[in-house]
Amino acid sequence: MMRDELEELQVRFTHQELAIEVLNQTVVRQDQLIVEMRKELSRLQEAVRELRPSPLDGDSAHEPPPPHY
Repeated sequence: MMRDELEELQVRFTHQELAIEVLNQTVVRQDQLIVEMRKELSRLQEAVRELRPSPLDGDSAHEPPPPHY
């Protein structure tokens, strides 16, 4: 009886080790994906800044005034 219980615990422990390893690999992949997504977000933010003129650039002087109601 005690031997069966010990064997069952060993089997459970082995399954838990495998599950932990799979979860760890998943977390590592997700971390890598987050790093890449942050880089892409930074690139996109920079591209938007380049496309959108800043009011401090003086470009707004060339724009027509907004319509008045």
